[in-house]
Amino acid sequence: MPKVVFSLAQMNVRPGDVQKNLSTAEAMIVEAGASRRNTNAIVLPELWSTGYALERSRELSSQLNDGIFAQMATLATQNKVCIVGSVLEKRGMEVANSAPFFAPNGRMLGVYRKIHLFKLMDEDRFLQPGSAPLIMSLPWGDTALAICYDLRFPELFRKYAVSGAKVIIVPAQWPLERIEHWRALIVARAIENQCFIVAVNAAGQCGNTIMGGHSMIVDPWGKIVVEVGEQPTLVSAEIDTDYVDVIRARIPVFDDRRPEMY
Repeated sequence: MPKVVFSLAQMNVRPGDVQKNLSTAEAMIVEAGASRRNTNAIVLPELWSTGYALERSRELSSQLNDGIFAQMATLATQNKVCIVGSVLEKRGMEVANSAPFFAPNGRMLGVYRKIHLFKLMDEDRFLQPGSAPLIMSLPWGDTALAICYDLRFPELFRKYAVSGAKVIIVPAQWPLERIEHWRALIVARAIENQCFIVAVNAAGQCGNTIMGGHSMIVDPWGKIVVEVGEQPTLVSAEIDTDYVDVIRARIPVFDDRRPEMY
């Protein structure tokens, strides 16, 4: 199954308003699901259920098999679609920015916790950093996860690529004022790692920040498969992950690496 349809749920996230955000996400998931667009996987933004209400992170977070995680599992099952997007996870006395990946049967296939915390948004004050990358073996090929600020750390993406990842999914809340960084980094990560990047941003006013939208899928050659604008929307596109093998054979970058030098 090399061909896969992704739906990008570019939401307007309301900080601290879990019910409003859940309602918005559910409508997009239903539209993307088996009875409508027949999507294989829908990607939600970073912290899509709470936004950056980090001062309330303990209150708004859920344990791995409870709260928002259980609701995501239920929505995946009801709509027969994979769902991924980051939420606040309660881990003992700590809280993490975690992206669970749910299969259409509601099973959680993995969870990635944001490794690089963004100090400009006080993430380091309220959140515990993740300690491990994540690659999952999925029907369309090995798929990895990163979150927002991770885009600025090419080492993580290269680790994923040399480990065999064909798709890297990136939920984000990236502001409009830095949207050219977002666009350039996504294309760069796709080209240098010869893989698909599926990146989903929030849109519209989120607290005191205007989010930049421009959710997109970029192919291993650096071509933009689909890109939307700055408004909330749902867009779907099909990709063929066999194309990764074609591009990696065309320019065998990984064969020419000299990691012992750097």
